[in-house]
Amino acid sequence: MRERGFWFAAFALALLLVPGPACHACAACFGQSDGALAEGMNMGILTLLGVVVGVLGTFVVFFVSLGRRAAAAARAMEPPGANDPA
Repeated sequence: MRERGFWFAAFALALLLVPGPACHACAACFGQSDGALAEGMNMGILTLLGVVVGVLGTFVVFFVSLGRRAAAAARAMEPPGANDPA
């Protein structure tokens, strides 16, 4: 009896995952790339790209700053004259 419930649930899930008709596609997907909807979608993509680049750039600046501070702290911990040629 449990096996029957499993197959019923699998079939119900498969029915939910069936895609809807293609006539509901947006202007960019349907082929009208000069419409206002397509232009808005392009601006949204550029905005999200700008946010991602900004966040990743902030991470790069943060880790470069940490590296410089670590190097400065290591230099400050060295005894005087440790790097002088003998």
